Amino acid sequence: MSADDVTQLVLRERQGRDRGWYHKMAACFADDSIVRMSWFTGSGADFVRQTRAMAGRGDHAVHRLSSPAVRIHGDRALVELPRIIEWRIDIDGVEADLASACAPVPVLPGTHLAVDAAELAGYRPSYRFLARYLNRKGYTVGDHHLGDDQPEAVAEQYHAEHTWLHQSPTTPASSADPRKEQHS
Repeated sequence: MSADDVTQLVLRERQGRDRGWYHKMAACFADDSIVRMSWFTGSGADFVRQTRAMAGRGDHAVHRLSSPAVRIHGDRALVELPRIIEWRIDIDGVEADLASACAPVPVLPGTHLAVDAAELAGYRPSYRFLARYLNRKGYTVGDHHLGDDQPEAVAEQYHAEHTWLHQSPTTPASSADPRKEQHS
């Protein structure tokens, strides 16, 4: 397994999701994979099913990807894929573009976009607009996800990942499949 192999696997999964190629997306997950997202926790197969259902309800996002950082040790790999999730959304009758890394911006320049500051106060700054939007659409987004506003938790996650990467596998090599786990 090379860094290029791992990179291509991760990029194919995102491309499959963004393009609605769910059979290709599903092929990127191992049978025993676990996915943890802002709106979902479960197996890779269930993630693909829920993604397809989400898109079927008109909730479709596109991911703008940066170059992945890949670390490999033996038959284990870690990938960090910086990305911005982009949605075309409706906020109380105003069409807006929502990028998970910033505030929503009206599609039509000069349009007033009213956002209730009191409602936003209940969300963490690192993903408040995305969480607000998803919660209003009926998805459950808690405040326990990693974000730059909680540097200690991010440091703990990096430490846990580094520890896992350098441990000797305690299960068969097939469970170290690069398709095993995805976080967002």
